[in-house]
Amino acid sequence: MRFAPAAAALSLLVAVSASVGYGADRDPDPRAVTLAQQGRNALNAGEIQSAIDSFEAALAVDPAFTDAYVYLADAARQQGLQGKAIRYYREALDREPKNLAAISGEGEALLEKGAVEKARRNLSQLESLCGATCAETQELAAALEQGRASSVLTAEAVTPETVVTQN
Repeated sequence: MRFAPAAAALSLLVAVSASVGYGADRDPDPRAVTLAQQGRNALNAGEIQSAIDSFEAALAVDPAFTDAYVYLADAARQQGLQGKAIRYYREALDREPKNLAAISGEGEALLEKGAVEKARRNLSQLESLCGATCAETQELAAALEQGRASSVLTAEAVTPETVVTQN
C-alpha cells in the first residue's frame, strides 16, 4: 500500500514518455518519397492523372506521409477542382498545422474560389509563422495582388438567350 503513489507516478512517467516518443517527427518511407517524386515529375510534365496515381500510391505505402496530401491538392488545383484541393490541404494541415506549403496552397485555392478574405487570413498566418520573406508568403501575397486567378462561373453569370420557335 505504501508503494501505490510511487507506482502511480512511475506509470504516469512511462505513459507520458511513450506518447511523446510515438508522436515525434518521423522520416517517411523511402518508397513513398520515390513515388511522390515520380508524381511531381509527372505533374510538371502535365500528366495530371499519372501524378495523382503516384501520389495515391505513395499514400498507400505510407499513410502518414503528409507531403503526399499537399501534392494531391496541387494536382487537384491544376485540374480546376479547388474544393477538392482545399480538402487535401486541410487534411495536411490536420496532420501538420504549421505546414507552410499547405497553408499557402489552401490560400491560393481559396482565392481561386473567390474567398479573398479567407485567403488573406492564410497570408497573415503565414506571415506570423515564417515572416514576410519566406517563399510561401511571397507566393500567396503575389496571388492576392493579382486578384482572382480564375473566375468561378455562377448560375447568375450565365444568361440564356431567349429563342422563340413556332410549333
